[in-house]
Amino acid sequence: MGEIHHADHGWVTPAVSYFVACLGAYIALRATRWALVSRGRTRAGWLMFASTSLGAGIWSMHFIAMLGFSVRGVEITYRPGLTVLSLLVAVAVVGIGLFTVGYWRGKPVLSLMVGGLTTGLGVAAMHYLGMAAMVLPGLLRYDRFTVGLSIGIAVFAATAALWAALNIRGTSAVLAAAPVMGVAVCAMHYTGMAALSVRLDLSHSTAGGVMALQFIFPLAVGLGCYVFLGSLAFAVSPSKPSARPVLAGPAAPLPPRPPRVPPQRSRMSSRRTVRS
Repeated sequence: MGEIHHADHGWVTPAVSYFVACLGAYIALRATRWALVSRGRTRAGWLMFASTSLGAGIWSMHFIAMLGFSVRGVEITYRPGLTVLSLLVAVAVVGIGLFTVGYWRGKPVLSLMVGGLTTGLGVAAMHYLGMAAMVLPGLLRYDRFTVGLSIGIAVFAATAALWAALNIRGTSAVLAAAPVMGVAVCAMHYTGMAALSVRLDLSHSTAGGVMALQFIFPLAVGLGCYVFLGSLAFAVSPSKPSARPVLAGPAAPLPPRPPRVPPQRSRMSSRRTVRS
């Protein structure tokens, strides 16, 4: 069995990956709030921006954390095709979840459950596709219970974050939801990594892989810059009609909740029984 290390560079990779996850979640949840009070192409644009920000943020978090992953005595490379596919899956499946929340016209609880489930499964699919992209002289094995636990964490985190952003009124809702989702995404990642064991086999082919610093690191840094610069651009862009920063200013107001109508008493119960 190979000796696994998850933080070869100390606290640097976990801290940076957590920051990127929080930033992506903050932008995505804030954009989703604005999508709810928009119509037509504007709503679709906000949801698309939210999907790419959250998907790119989660993907960058995963592979920045993987820069600190190592197996003693072996060299780890990555297949470019599967690595890019994991990014596309993250953006696409997360987008399905967010668009479900943004356009569902049925019961809001059901839309939240479907959106959270889809988004969480997208996070998990991205993680395990990214792990499948690794090339090393050995076989990867996973503990099924721990894998199931990691998927459950991803679904719960996505559902809780969407609920907080879409139901708790006020700017503090998104500010609180983003770091919570960042913690949950990192928890899902390291829980999934805890399920991993490596059985070394030096006869195993390692062809087709590219070093992380040659391929993944530039891509992860580029996506991280996209999320960061996107947040800065929208932070200084005034929103309509408040003319306040979209991301740095107050959160978008949610549509007013319909007033609760007390159940009407039956007319028969309000009348006295008439004797025949």
